[in-house]
Amino acid sequence: MEEQRLITLENISKEFDGNTVLDNINLYIRKNEFLTLLGPSGCGKTTTLRIIGGFETADTGKVIFDGKEINDVPPYKRRVNTVFQKYALFPHLNVRDNIAFGLKIKKMPKQEINKRVDKMLDLVNLSGYGKRSVDSLSGGQQQRIAIARALVNEPEVLLLDEPLGALDLKLRKEMQLELKSMQQRLGITFIYVTHDQEEALTMSDTIVVMHGGHIQQIGTPKTIYDEPKNAFVANFIGESNIFKGTMVRDELVEFCGQQFVCVDSGFGENAPVDVVVRPEDVMLVGEDIGQVTGVIRSVLFKGVHYEMMIDTGNCVWKVHSTTMQPEGSRVGLNVVPFNIHIMHPMKEA
Repeated sequence: MEEQRLITLENISKEFDGNTVLDNINLYIRKNEFLTLLGPSGCGKTTTLRIIGGFETADTGKVIFDGKEINDVPPYKRRVNTVFQKYALFPHLNVRDNIAFGLKIKKMPKQEINKRVDKMLDLVNLSGYGKRSVDSLSGGQQQRIAIARALVNEPEVLLLDEPLGALDLKLRKEMQLELKSMQQRLGITFIYVTHDQEEALTMSDTIVVMHGGHIQQIGTPKTIYDEPKNAFVANFIGESNIFKGTMVRDELVEFCGQQFVCVDSGFGENAPVDVVVRPEDVMLVGEDIGQVTGVIRSVLFKGVHYEMMIDTGNCVWKVHSTTMQPEGSRVGLNVVPFNIHIMHPMKEA
């Protein structure tokens, strides 16, 4: 990933009616990056996007675009375009005129407008739809027109605020792949807001996990999933077993009444820690060779795997496995050191 920073947010804070929505946010976004702001409702992700777009003004801090502060630059003068969840297409204009709307306002020559609109229709796989009424299109097609309308202005940055929220699951998954492919072909920066973890993992170069107006972690999808910084991130990205534990010493942790070898160090001796073990990283073995043993309390078929809740007396483990063991049976559980992740205990909000 090219290291050229395109947008920098420095010490950004924002309050609404006395409630702090963003608390001293620092973040940079690289040129040509697909960056996703991910978090639950009310975490501050959409406010961050709106501050970048100029639709909200930060109470404190700076927004820097390509080396220049743009706090006072209005939205229409910023080199960004936005696609919202509600597509806001013009029902009285056909597909072609919807896409061309911004270019006509700029009084661009007709020939150039036609060339750009044709290119956009091709990009979003809707060549031949130009004369159709937008009301005759499906939700997915309308969403593509909204993206084409934003991209036809050739912005340096495309802001996308939960743009797939209104689509059904199958269409969502198709559009995720299409959007990622579009971004790679165009080579422009996408800043994407979602609360959908799978969407973020599928599409992003970088994920920014937000909660309570703070950035919890920034990293690649793999880093965020494999090495969550705290219990919130571990719980929010995928499913996790999170246990209270004690770091006995470097590379040795005690939890669930048992000591386990791990690969983490630097937490001190006999220090309280949180321990994360992903359900797919727990191996079911014979009772005689398990690091811990327990009883299967419930079994759910989830399509690709079975989800079992296993009671080991001190803890209840969630385990994902492609092989099913019946409820009530006793099993052993093993976890290799690399799959035990140690974190500092989460401070209560």
